[in-house]
Amino acid sequence: MAQIDLTRAVGELVAERPELSRVFDELQIDYCCHGSNTLQQACQLQELDPSEALAKLASPEVNASESRDWLTAPLSEMCDHIEQTHHAYLRTELPRLEQLIAKVTDVHGDKHSELLEVKRVFQGLRAELIPHMMKEEQVLFPAIREIEIASQPLNLPFGTVQNPIHMMEHEHDNAGSLLSQMRSLTSNYTAPKGICSSYLAMLDGLRELELDLHLHIHKENNILFPRAAKLEASLGDSSQ
Repeated sequence: MAQIDLTRAVGELVAERPELSRVFDELQIDYCCHGSNTLQQACQLQELDPSEALAKLASPEVNASESRDWLTAPLSEMCDHIEQTHHAYLRTELPRLEQLIAKVTDVHGDKHSELLEVKRVFQGLRAELIPHMMKEEQVLFPAIREIEIASQPLNLPFGTVQNPIHMMEHEHDNAGSLLSQMRSLTSNYTAPKGICSSYLAMLDGLRELELDLHLHIHKENNILFPRAAKLEASLGDSSQ
């Protein structure tokens, strides 16, 4: 079990114990795009008392995870999992949320002007994620699968796998920024008084989208990508 202390990177902690992601989400600690931050640094950024964060992370209510150990699972299995779980979720949920946000904005936009900005930011997020998933499925993940079965350096069309990885990480940062904007615009997904069930459904959907994307990005940034780069390096210098 992971030793939890303030010097550990938050991304490493979640990689070893995925159930800790729920606590970090509650504390609004970014363990995906900024998973390299130590717990101490993450607490400072959120102006949290480190002792309180440690207490929450050590709580008996944080049960041991039953999920797959992605630190040791085959990389091809992890690529399949991301496509079949997180990408499939986005392809279903993004269109549903887009329609729901449009409906809520049409009805409540006159009294809640922030909805117009929520709609704009969400459209930007969707425009970022759709081609992002295609690039992973058609370029990066096939390369990772090839690397896993290779016995010698590969002649990849983009040189080293780290090149598309860097691009995906940059796009993850953009998505993380847009998620933060939507959380801020909705006052942490807090429902105004006297709103309809569609408004509540929109807020719930956006909250769930954020949670899933945090875990999705974490799996790639902090586990899949570093493992793939390390494996490629073990084959030799593929850029030669």
